[in-house]
Amino acid sequence: MSYGALLALHLLAAIAFAGTVFFEVVMLHTVRKHTPRETMRVVERAVGDRATTVMPWVLLTLFGAGAGLAWEHSATQAEPLASSFGLLLAVKILLALSVLGHFATAMVWRRRGVLRGTRSRGLHWSVFCHILAIVLLAKAMFYVTW
Repeated sequence: MSYGALLALHLLAAIAFAGTVFFEVVMLHTVRKHTPRETMRVVERAVGDRATTVMPWVLLTLFGAGAGLAWEHSATQAEPLASSFGLLLAVKILLALSVLGHFATAMVWRRRGVLRGTRSRGLHWSVFCHILAIVLLAKAMFYVTW
């Protein structure tokens, strides 16, 4: 697959994933304050069920395309400390793998029925912060040099 096609798939999947996390962290947080607890549980369950159906495919696309893009820069990754691009890409990849670990943890906790309340919010905020860092690194890779 061409670099351009991989980049487009990666960006579209990143938008879908980051947008979902943004919605859950920023939008639902405010809605929670103005909605009865039982209603909010129903809404969160419905959003969670939909996310459980869609997000594995989004993440498969995101990480599959990301792996293809990383492969194109494999020479840079052989010595990530040799350039600012290589170092920033390596940090971005580590953060992305951490997000994948968060997602796997969320799926396990959801199946066990313990993904609620503070645990869920903490996980979402952590992923949100990771995503912000990843987005900034993605831009910095092409504009920051030393």
